[in-house]
Amino acid sequence: MSKVLILYHSLSGNTEAMAIAVQEGVASTGADAILKKAADAGADDLINCDAVIMGTANYFSYEAGMMKDFFDRTFFTLKGKVDNKPYAVFGSYGGGGEVAIESLAKLCDNLGLKKSADNVGAQRKPSAEALDQCKALGAKMAIL
Repeated sequence: MSKVLILYHSLSGNTEAMAIAVQEGVASTGADAILKKAADAGADDLINCDAVIMGTANYFSYEAGMMKDFFDRTFFTLKGKVDNKPYAVFGSYGGGGEVAIESLAKLCDNLGLKKSADNVGAQRKPSAEALDQCKALGAKMAIL
């Protein structure tokens, strides 16, 4: 059984709703879905999973500060230990678009993770369709 880490940050609850949908998608495959806020996560969480799905909101056209903080705290510990581990990114945004999701994906690439699914984004409160896309993302990442 695979272990999938869903790492996210949310203030409004929009990205958290997406994270919960991702978790449901992972769990639907029988895989172990670990839902964790970025502030509570450390390097071992990423080392000890088979895949990671990261979620962020768009704050000032950049990923959430707590997501950046996770990378600041763990980058050098993780470098070389998570190469080619599958990752995917999701997130919510207002008028700024998906630039925060793309900046988070760039951090994942720089760490050596391997992008394994398309980004999923939702403008403000995620629609039923966006939540279904999150569930599908979770299921896809769980069976890689």
